[in-house]
Amino acid sequence: MVKTSYEVKAKFIRGFSDKTRLQILESIKNKEKTVSQIVDDLNGNQSNISQHLACLKGCGIIVSRQEGKYIYYSLRNAEIAQLMDIMETVFVQVEEEVAACERNDELDCCPKH
Repeated sequence: MVKTSYEVKAKFIRGFSDKTRLQILESIKNKEKTVSQIVDDLNGNQSNISQHLACLKGCGIIVSRQEGKYIYYSLRNAEIAQLMDIMETVFVQVEEEVAACERNDELDCCPKH
């Protein structure tokens, strides 16, 4: 079955729809980091962080490179960082409405991976 452009776009956007993934993206926004560095930044556990990194990589949001025994993660490109900045700008404008919105939770419009 061929996915429509809207289905693929929605899948991409879901990559941003998790608190941990947003924290990971902020952690690597300005500098590539290893899993251990990201785990330290987030005070998380390595297994959980690794699963979220795989999701972000699968959605094309981040990339990785291996150097020796370490794998470094970074944003795919500057446009992803710009998108994050734009989302933050818009979020500041709608934060109160989003906080008060119960509809997203009721519709389960953003299922967890």
